[in-house]
Amino acid sequence: MSIGVVVGGQFGGEGKGKITAHLCREYGYDIAIRCGGPNSGHTITIDNKQIILRQIPAGVVNPHTKLFLAAGSLIDLDVLFQEINLFELTPDRLKIDHNAAIVDREYAKEEEIAGLNGRIGSTCTGTGVAVSKRALRARDLKLAKDLPELEPYLTNVSREANTAQLMGERVVIEGTQGFGLSLYHSPFYPYATSRDTTASGFLSEVGVSPLVVSDIIMVIRTFPIRVGGNSGPLLNEVDWETVQCESGYPYKIQEFTTVTKRLRRVARFDPEIVKRAIAVNMPTQVAIMGVDYLDYQNKGAKCYDELTLKTREFISWLESKLELKMSFIGTGPTDYELIDRERISQPKDLHTDAVLATELASG
Repeated sequence: MSIGVVVGGQFGGEGKGKITAHLCREYGYDIAIRCGGPNSGHTITIDNKQIILRQIPAGVVNPHTKLFLAAGSLIDLDVLFQEINLFELTPDRLKIDHNAAIVDREYAKEEEIAGLNGRIGSTCTGTGVAVSKRALRARDLKLAKDLPELEPYLTNVSREANTAQLMGERVVIEGTQGFGLSLYHSPFYPYATSRDTTASGFLSEVGVSPLVVSDIIMVIRTFPIRVGGNSGPLLNEVDWETVQCESGYPYKIQEFTTVTKRLRRVARFDPEIVKRAIAVNMPTQVAIMGVDYLDYQNKGAKCYDELTLKTREFISWLESKLELKMSFIGTGPTDYELIDRERISQPKDLHTDAVLATELASG
């Protein structure tokens, strides 16, 4: 089995793109499949620059990784082609499922008129309207297969993913947003997004069975965030000045949403929402991001022993509370500021060894 799923355990912005990028860059994943739509962005680091992706998978960091958009994806053509042009992607590398839905430019206006921004803090990208039209089987909703400009990119992503895993290739499914925003499982409805945000939901969007999944990596933050405005409950909310003061950051820290550029709300760690996310997703590994917010001395640390005692105690407490090991530890905002404890304990890339053995056997 060779399919992994990356999910968020809080309210989005946890660092799913960072983990997906790490898997593709360091472990050589063959295929990265993105779910969701343009209403959320994932940040990657290329040539020491932070780049926000709203459509294509974070696996773009590895030029050998093929990129797929799932059948359950929602596509904003302007955003998609901006990213295609940015990375000079060809149809040989980027594939889009025939049944992915298109977010029409007018859908965003419909969400604004409906007052979604003020009512639930929506990004109002039109994604929710596209989802609702699909559920209503609206005749005016276009799919990827209806647009001539997308024809060179079209494929059956479900078939591609299932064939790849049967051939022993590594596939990562990049989920979107976080468990606390799930339309079905969030305890805070209606303060939710327009789809399910669990591992099962993402598998459904792609079209693969849970039986072929080898890993579910849940990403969480030391200080969870929500988008600005009336976006729903956030237990023990603080301000960014408090985070800066307590961490010892020598300069001002703030985070803004990748789509609307609004200042994010931030709060202290709440184990309860994460435990609910674990119960539903049953992750095999957990990634904790933002230990630099616990203590600036952690920023850029490359191994566990470099973390401060206070941070190691927090991680030990968290592992005991959640009964799961923190396999990945984010020590700063860039992709490279990451401790991979699995990589350190198992330095050999078993996938690479298997490929090498096959090549040797074939002469």
